[in-house]
Order: sequence, then structure tokens, then C-alpha cells
Amino acid sequence: MIGAVRIIFVLAAFILLVVSLVPFQYVFMKLNHVFQRRLPRFFHRLVARLFGFRVKTIGTMSEDRPLLLVSNHVSWSDIIVLSTVGEVSFIAKSEVRTWPVFGYLAYLQRSVFVERAKRGKTGKQASEIATRLAAGDAMVLFPEGTTSDGNRLLPFKTALFGAAHAAIREGGVSQVTVQPVSIAYTGVHGMPMGRYHRPIASWPGDVELMPHLKGILKEGAIDVEITFGEPMVIDTNTDRKLLARVMEERVRSQLQSSLLGREIKPD
Repeated sequence: MIGAVRIIFVLAAFILLVVSLVPFQYVFMKLNHVFQRRLPRFFHRLVARLFGFRVKTIGTMSEDRPLLLVSNHVSWSDIIVLSTVGEVSFIAKSEVRTWPVFGYLAYLQRSVFVERAKRGKTGKQASEIATRLAAGDAMVLFPEGTTSDGNRLLPFKTALFGAAHAAIREGGVSQVTVQPVSIAYTGVHGMPMGRYHRPIASWPGDVELMPHLKGILKEGAIDVEITFGEPMVIDTNTDRKLLARVMEERVRSQLQSSLLGREIKPD
């Protein structure tokens, strides 16, 4: 009974928040106002508190621009928790745009939607991301290409790492900063989550969105640890596949450190 009441309250408050702030973001985007970057962070900080995410940050997001953040991907909630710690936009799969409510919110956060399955579009999509990087937007790439179970890192796909090179080639910048980021869901109601309870937060692709959202809202107290690792500055001579491999190693070690509660250094 208490869980049902909480879900109703949170959803009502979320709807009120969306209705109140979405018109402002829409106007800011049309006017290309600086607040189009700031308002999503404010919105997601409120949503994180409303949904019950308690975010701990290790390290800091690089202040260098252009900046490409490379992160593991556990759940739809990654968008919320990452947005609480910086003014970021996301590189999202094209299906996200069709999701009810969340798709429109992704658009309002100025996400770049990509079709990963269509290799022929990789160059064009990388150019679009490069344009945003060169304009000073911090872009978040989820190179696993899908969500995981939260206990491990899936192999990185290398194609969209080319956006960093495209920013140099097409955006008139001499270098791009690429920074590894890990997201670990570590606790629920103040207790260590562990491998067994990780599905409370993780959202593998075969799980429907609404039942998973309902489960998150019912819990109401989930601890998340976000780690910003050592940035890597690249130029035109940096190999794309080498860059992807280095980022994969760093994100994996950061994730393991958060899940195990002790430092794990990359191989």
C-alpha cells in the first residue's frame, strides 16, 4: 500500500515538474539561449531527488572543451544521474526518440539520435556529433551500444569514436578531450546492492520500460556512484581503435572499483 501511494505521489510530482519546465526549455532551444544547457541539469537534479537516486561523485568532469565523455550504460536512469553532475547532452539510439515522454525529454536535452545498425550513416552521424563537440557541448557516448546488467562492461563499439576526429577535422579545433566515466548502482535503502539485487537498477534490453520504472519508484532510495577518470587528449594522429580500447580499460577498472569498494587499476 505504501509503495503504491509513493508511486502515485512521485508520478504526480514528475508530471507537474515536466509541465512547469518543458515550455521554458523549448523556448531556450528556439532562441539558442545558454540556459538550454543549464535547465536540463536543474530538472534532472529535481527528478533524481524525486525518484530517490542518491548520487556520489568521484573525480570531476573535465572543464576542457571539446569534451567527449565515454560511459558504461546500465539503465535509462543513467541519463538522470549523469545529468545531475554536469551540463551534458547524450548520443542516443534512434529508438529513444519514439519513447513516450522520455523520448521528448531526450530531444529537449538536445540529444543526438543515431542509427547504430546502419553503417552507411556512421560518417554523417559522427559529423553531427562533431559539430556539437566543436560548439562546446559536452557529449556523452555509450559505446557498449546497449544497456548491461550493471555487473560488467560489454565490449565497446568503435565506430562513433570517430566523432572526436571529425571534430578536429571539421570543427577547426586542434584537439579533443576524451574522458572515461563509470556509473555503478551500489546500494538500496542504505544497504549494499550486490550482484543479486542489481536488477532493481539495471535495465537490460529485454525488460519493458514501464514495469522497471515502477520498480525504481517503489524502492525510492538507490545509491549511485559516478566516477570521472583520467582524461585523454587526442589529436589527428590518435588511432580510433586504440582510443576505444584505452577508454574501455579505464571504464572497466572504474566500474569494478565502485562495485567492489576498492581501487582496481586498468591492465
